[in-house]
Amino acid sequence: MDRFDQYRVFVQVAEMGSFIKAAHALELPRASVSAAVQQLENQVGTRLLHRTTRRVSLTADGLQLIERIRPLLADVEDIDQLFHTRARQAAGQLNVDVPSRIARRLIAPALPGLLHRHPRLRLLLGSSDRATDLVREGVDCAVRIGSLQDSSLVVRPLGNIALINCASPAYLRQYGEPRHPGELAEGHWTVGYASATTGREVAWEYAGPDGRTTGLDVPSQVVVNNAESYIACCLAGLGLIQIPRFDVQHLLEAGELAEVMPGFRPAPMPVSLLYPHRRQRSRRLTVFVEWFETLMRPHLEA
Repeated sequence: MDRFDQYRVFVQVAEMGSFIKAAHALELPRASVSAAVQQLENQVGTRLLHRTTRRVSLTADGLQLIERIRPLLADVEDIDQLFHTRARQAAGQLNVDVPSRIARRLIAPALPGLLHRHPRLRLLLGSSDRATDLVREGVDCAVRIGSLQDSSLVVRPLGNIALINCASPAYLRQYGEPRHPGELAEGHWTVGYASATTGREVAWEYAGPDGRTTGLDVPSQVVVNNAESYIACCLAGLGLIQIPRFDVQHLLEAGELAEVMPGFRPAPMPVSLLYPHRRQRSRRLTVFVEWFETLMRPHLEA
């Protein structure tokens, strides 16, 4: 097995956290996978993987190596496809991380079409509402909603998504429908949302006619830290929420939620794609970025 093949095996084992899983994915004997990694470690003169009975993880040297060879392998893969008749197809594994509701509501239902066009593509779809270190965690691309911190990553802005205020019919029957944010401080509840960055409850916000954003402290009886629980608590009548419209459009149409205070919506939130430096952008990443942009476009504000 040559050095490039050893690199490929090493990356597969590191990404899957298992020699057995990597062997299945590569369609190689487990002994061959283990031998390839051991030979690579002998050649570079350092241990690259921590091995336990339950998990395989990168050492500090392994992390440093994988960050260098990922773009190299992507470049070799693209070169290999240059003169193939299937060169327009994406191939290989792509690790993406997106907010949980975007994964469930938008990406998962549309994935069959993408994978039908690119049958050699394998997608690792992480769905979380937490901050992710793309390079350290081996993520090729991430979708993020909201303002971003400065970083060395490439940021591709897609546009803004509209947010609305919602309540369940049961809540409105019990507490009445608020007409103005000033009514929220007394006699109304919100479902609190804990920031993934700070852990603190996010303030209720609305944009006035002048476009300026105003924050309010509105009482809450329950605070959650993910979108699924946020919507579920609203459906249960526990309070008002502020949510992207696409996230609850089906619930609005079914009458399970209702928009309130349409004249006092939160300011739209930017949606961005993040990925490492441009020289690391493989064919499969380009395919995913273009596909997701098309998928997201109907849900963005003009």
